[in-house]
Amino acid sequence: MLSARPADARAAIVWAGLGRYMAGMHATTALPATDAPTADTPTLPILTPPHPSLRARTRKVGPDDMDKVRGMVPQMLATMYAAPGIGLAAPQVGVPLRLAVVDLQPDDAPAPVVLVNPEITRVSEDWAVREEGCLSLPGQYADVSRPARVHVRYQDLNGKVQELEAEGLLAACLQHEIDHLDGVLFVDHLSALKRNMILRRLAKELKQKAAG
Repeated sequence: MLSARPADARAAIVWAGLGRYMAGMHATTALPATDAPTADTPTLPILTPPHPSLRARTRKVGPDDMDKVRGMVPQMLATMYAAPGIGLAAPQVGVPLRLAVVDLQPDDAPAPVVLVNPEITRVSEDWAVREEGCLSLPGQYADVSRPARVHVRYQDLNGKVQELEAEGLLAACLQHEIDHLDGVLFVDHLSALKRNMILRRLAKELKQKAAG
C-alpha cells in the first residue's frame, strides 16, 4: 500500500492533471454497487516484514480465481480506506494473486479502481523523485526515484483489458503496487544502508508496540 505522511496526505493528492487520468480510469472500471465496500465490510490485517508473503512473486489471476477476487475486493478497499492509504496489493493481506486496488480520491470522493493482472508496458526515459510510504512499513518514509510516466495494461472485474497512461502521484502509486506483486518493497529502491536502517527501525518500533 502506498501512503503519504498524515500531515501531507491531502497536499499529495492535489496534483495538477490528476483528474483527467483518474476520470478516465473510473469511467471504465467503476465498481458495481454489489462490489463496493459498505460500513459493515470487514477489514483485513496488513502484513509487515519479515512476513514471507511480502517477498513472494504472485501468480496471475485466472478465470477460476474471479469469484475469490470479487469477494476480496470490497475487503481490500475497506482496508485501504481505513488505513488510510491510496493503494493496496493482494500480497499485503496474504493473498498471492496479481491484484491491486487504487483510489487517489481526486475529488474528495471514492473513485476506486481495481487492477487485475496489471503490467507496466512502457515507461518514460525521465525519472521523478517522490516521498513514499507503505502501510506494510508503517511510519517509514523515503524519497524514491521512479520513471515519471508509465503505461499500464490490466483487466477489470469483468475481464476486459484496460490501458492507462499515468504520471505524477498516480504513476508512482501504480509502480508501487505492481512492485508488491513481484515481492518488491519501496525500500528496495534505496541504498542497502538506508534500506537496512529503515527495516531495523521498523522492527524495533513494531516490537515496542507489541510489548506496550
